[in-house]
Amino acid sequence: MEAQPPAPAPAPAPAPAPESRNHKPRTVADLTRENVRAMHKLEQLSIARRSLADRIAEFVAKFCGSITFVWIHAVLFALWVGWNVLPALHHFDPYPFTFLTLCVSLEAIFLSAFILISQNYEMRISDRRNQLDLQINLLSEQENTKMLRMLGAISRKLDVTQEDDPEITVLEQATRPETLARQIDKTFRDQAGGRAAHKDGR
Repeated sequence: MEAQPPAPAPAPAPAPAPESRNHKPRTVADLTRENVRAMHKLEQLSIARRSLADRIAEFVAKFCGSITFVWIHAVLFALWVGWNVLPALHHFDPYPFTFLTLCVSLEAIFLSAFILISQNYEMRISDRRNQLDLQINLLSEQENTKMLRMLGAISRKLDVTQEDDPEITVLEQATRPETLARQIDKTFRDQAGGRAAHKDGR
């Protein structure tokens, strides 16, 4: 009788991956930290893409909105007026300080232009954030609609019957942004027409 070969030894179980071995449950703080990092990266990317005009305008707008700007002008105006008022000094711009008025007017023109450029940049950033919020809200709405449909299919599969809820039927429908926009515009027009009719009735 021939001897049978020994059975092969069982293969060793695979070692757990380092990720699963050191895995820790994620907390709300971890998720919040990741979201803050993602938004910080977006901010840094938008700052890096600024043009030279946007950088100069932002610097000028920040400087003009500081107390240092106010004190510098207060000291310059006091020195200018005092130099041209004291009788012992040569008056290069006597009262009513026409040259000072011209300088201040030119400064106001350039400062308003820089401030408008800075505001336009902030508006572009704000519009981009609004678009991001809109896209995230639309994705969340689509996910919620899909989950409602899946839960409805599971409940029908398990023969879990409840009273018909018309709100669930409405919420299961996909939300169309253009339809919502038309409804909002119609509501505003109706409210404006109602206010106008109320004023005419008085």
